[in-house]
Amino acid sequence: MTNSPHVFEATMENFQQDVMEASAQAPVLIDVWAEWCAPCKQLMPILEKLADEYKGAFRLAKVNADQQEQLTASLGVRSLPTVILVKDGQAVDGFNSALPEGEVRKILEKHVELPKDEEAPYDKAHRLWEEGDIEAALAVLSEMNRNDPEDLKVLIDLAQLKAELGDIDTAEQVLNSLPAEEKMQHQAKQLAARIKFLKASAELPPIHELKDALDKDPKDPNALHLLALHHILQENNADAMELLIRLMQVDSKYKDEVAKTTLIELFDKLGNNNPDVRTYRRKLYTLMH
Repeated sequence: MTNSPHVFEATMENFQQDVMEASAQAPVLIDVWAEWCAPCKQLMPILEKLADEYKGAFRLAKVNADQQEQLTASLGVRSLPTVILVKDGQAVDGFNSALPEGEVRKILEKHVELPKDEEAPYDKAHRLWEEGDIEAALAVLSEMNRNDPEDLKVLIDLAQLKAELGDIDTAEQVLNSLPAEEKMQHQAKQLAARIKFLKASAELPPIHELKDALDKDPKDPNALHLLALHHILQENNADAMELLIRLMQVDSKYKDEVAKTTLIELFDKLGNNNPDVRTYRRKLYTLMH
């Protein structure tokens, strides 16, 4: 039995007060289990971990089915484990198997709010990512992936980070494994664009050579194109877009319209809410029409 203040043993004697009445203040998750039930033992640490993580936003009531036969029967339990979420004195959700942590989280998120000072794991991973702490973000997403391997959003983010760390093969394997409809989603398009740009980077000449070439000939299409790729890889996206627009003005048909294609891929990578994307999408539209 854990020493957590958010976990307690529910009995016939305390059930009305500590579960039904208390659920008006905070939801109570009832876990009906037994010592002989292997799935129960797989699930219990997950529930206890989440109870501590939520810091009292819900409480975990553990019901030992062998010791609390009357209570177990009154709950209508037919199999173990049985988990019931009670809110305002009513059962609002539940499940009857050892779900992975990610699935349990999804159920809780529908009914329970994380404490205001508590950061959801996915949000934490993206904050770390934006702060440049790739290894820490990778650790958070890796744990989420272990808990719920079917969460494609997390899987694609993991692949993005792997690509940033130079493991392009793994990133590409993830991309190729996605269902066809998922490959059409924005997040997958971002991954595809990143992989393409990273692959191209292996063949890029040094930046100083490209800048020297443009000093000699500001309309050098090859230098404009390759320098734009350098900027993309360094996340200097506005500079990259400006160079690609210049390339379209110089020669819109260069390498099968590579400037337009690269711009569209970059738009996909960054998303429509990016202000640079909105600016340069208008410039591209003007050039094309």
